[in-house]
Amino acid sequence: MTEMHAVLERQLTALATGDIEAVMENYATDAALIRFDGVFAGTERIRATLSAYLSLQPQLVKLLQYAEHSDTLVYRAVMNVGGQAKDAMGMMVLRDGKIWRQTAGFFDADH
Repeated sequence: MTEMHAVLERQLTALATGDIEAVMENYATDAALIRFDGVFAGTERIRATLSAYLSLQPQLVKLLQYAEHSDTLVYRAVMNVGGQAKDAMGMMVLRDGKIWRQTAGFFDADH
């Protein structure tokens, strides 16, 4: 597997430590987070959504797949979210070294 982009590494570290300020430093001011439960546009809505997510103490268990090209990163991983293993997949589109667009989805894992 190739080395992870610095933005994804910073994001995973910030999520693992539960540091919402460090998480939010990774987002552009006009970012949007797109999930199956809604679209969260702007840093205020992203902050509220990710604060709730951090309360579930997410932890990376294993990065299964990762690819990047230019300003786009895609990943598939196993995450522990709220004490349950979840398959996670997502994509980040970067602009000026920050997350500009992000998709994320979680599915029950069979691990």
